[in-house]
Amino acid sequence: MTDVRPGTVYIVGAGPGAPDLMTIRAKKIIDAADLIIYTGSLLDQATFRDVRPAAKLVDSAGLHLEQIVELMRAAAADGQVVARVHDGDPAIFGALSEQVAPLEAAGIPFEVVPGVTAAFAAAAALGAELTIPELAQTVILTRMEGRTPVPDGEKLRDLARHGTTLVLYLSIVLIERVVAELRPAYPDDTPVAVVQRAWCPDQVILRGTLGDIAGRVKAAGMRAQALIMIGRVFDPDLRRTWDRKSRLYDPEFSHGFRRGARRAPGGEEATA
Repeated sequence: MTDVRPGTVYIVGAGPGAPDLMTIRAKKIIDAADLIIYTGSLLDQATFRDVRPAAKLVDSAGLHLEQIVELMRAAAADGQVVARVHDGDPAIFGALSEQVAPLEAAGIPFEVVPGVTAAFAAAAALGAELTIPELAQTVILTRMEGRTPVPDGEKLRDLARHGTTLVLYLSIVLIERVVAELRPAYPDDTPVAVVQRAWCPDQVILRGTLGDIAGRVKAAGMRAQALIMIGRVFDPDLRRTWDRKSRLYDPEFSHGFRRGARRAPGGEEATA
């Protein structure tokens, strides 16, 4: 990694919330920053326990975009190291482009530092694999249409036609509409998991099916910071019932690093 550079804005993904799931690169930048702008409602204060004593921490929850950008621009122009810290990964529903565009226009250097997004943190908390051979090989990360519209062809009912693994951000308060949009593409017995604040001390995991998940969510009082995860890969009994495996580790198949026992017609080795 290159050294942290003065006069640079770092858009940092801090991961799902647990400080030990933050990358080494992200922590190095946060700990070296002069100005740290973060969302207090989403990030644990332990994320900032090792920052410089002189560092200025600003909770962005009450700020609008222009105020955030001006703070970053002014500090970077003054030669300071700026850490704009996001939960998860900045590339997923992180308003990355709209923050970076004015920095580019002002000639302010910036760097994006990836983080563990909530979808992968939640899958780990569930012990689930999002892609399973011959069951689901595609993952759709999206959200339910709300106050912010979605492009044509990306409404949830359109995406549901693929029948594959779905992970919904920013949609928990619209759970009844989510269920309505997913029917009839997904049957009512489709497994659904809701993970709230994955890897935080107050993490909550709720399992159900498409037919009953809305009632379970409402009974649990879930209102924020929860992912809705839909698909057969979230069946808790799947590992005992699904026996189809990838060819990567199959002793019968060859690939670039291993010779397998299987031969293709004509005597040539088959590849995975």
